[in-house]
Amino acid sequence: CIVNLYKHLTQNKKESILSKQLLRSGTSVGANYAEATNAISKADFIAKISISLKECSESKYWIELLYRTNYLNREEYESILKDCNELKALLTTTIKKQKER
Repeated sequence: CIVNLYKHLTQNKKESILSKQLLRSGTSVGANYAEATNAISKADFIAKISISLKECSESKYWIELLYRTNYLNREEYESILKDCNELKALLTTTIKKQKER
């Protein structure tokens, strides 16, 4: 999703600065989640998921900025923002459940 959005922004909108930032933070969410699946401890798992959550928050910032600068239309913005918010909720729930154990 993020990679396709990056391609769209760079190829069709000729935007490279903000979209590069989004690409970095957006792909970092998945990379840190993948690391969490092989965590060596509960604390390590929570730390990696927490980093994913931070990167998701950063991605939300870049998405909002791309919308405010008219690189994303309302439909694109609302769709990707919805996905981002759902992912943030899942990551937050995962962290809370792990802390309760």
